[in-house]
Amino acid sequence: MRVVDADQVGQLLVYPDLVDGLEAAFRSPVVIPVRHHHPVARGGEAEAILLLMPAWDDTAEAVADGALMGVKIVTVVPGNAARGKASVVGAYVLLSGVTGEPLAVLDGTRLTLRRTAAASALAARHLARPDASRLVMVGAGALAPHLIEAHASVRPIREVLVWNHRPEKAEALAARLDGRPWRVTATRDLAAAVAGADIVSAATLSAEPLVRGAWLRPGTHVDLVGGFTPEMRESDDEAVRRARIFVDTRAGALKEAGDIVRPLAAGVIAPEAVEADLFDLCAGRHPGRGSAEEITLFKSVGTALEDLAAARMVWSRLGG
Repeated sequence: MRVVDADQVGQLLVYPDLVDGLEAAFRSPVVIPVRHHHPVARGGEAEAILLLMPAWDDTAEAVADGALMGVKIVTVVPGNAARGKASVVGAYVLLSGVTGEPLAVLDGTRLTLRRTAAASALAARHLARPDASRLVMVGAGALAPHLIEAHASVRPIREVLVWNHRPEKAEALAARLDGRPWRVTATRDLAAAVAGADIVSAATLSAEPLVRGAWLRPGTHVDLVGGFTPEMRESDDEAVRRARIFVDTRAGALKEAGDIVRPLAAGVIAPEAVEADLFDLCAGRHPGRGSAEEITLFKSVGTALEDLAAARMVWSRLGG
């Protein structure tokens, strides 16, 4: 059994190849059970969470050559912040879909960053204008540079503006990305940045809306990545009211995404306002963006299918 560390995972999962891999995966027969959420008591600390995310190839023949299965094991430990450690960490166990034997253990944190960004780029491939060149990155955390790189792999991004509630973090990220093919600068004026954007990508843990619908100009694509519970929200009611809405998976987004769940509960939008998910877009059941003027909004919460697709690419490039 091979052990694949974070650096190897990052080197092997390159864009836009990973975007192509996800597109193929969303057209393939894969079994995706509901993810397991297990609360873990931590004594005097905030409760931790153990997540298990399994998926496997649903092949016509149970022993089809090359079939794979896998499970991502993720822990969310809020108390880690005080220890100077990441709050969300994990590992991915890849197994043979034929024999069930373990094949590899992959760094789950880097795998998650790369596949999450690739899913956003996959949505943008279907929903953002082909000439989209100005990206606004809301949030400057671990996922932000991956989202910028992924979006730039599918659209002709030339300018990136980074905003963060702590301006020094936005400035640090802009400095770190200096010298890339796109010009990256930090901004403190989120309203003006969003008003001039072609793509707005948000990756925060905000419980209050940051992206305002009133700021969005016609033709903008909004990519909401950060929120993963009904209590978290990155866009306001006006944003979802004005936009054509798409999600990564209906099962996940309609249960876990505050950007969708809360407007639905309040009657701001009806269930049919969610037009399609990535399965529909990748299979051609929905045409995606219909005109240069419409506003599109994509909300993701993640799916084990993406983890399996990313692990498959790593295993293939290792010669497996």
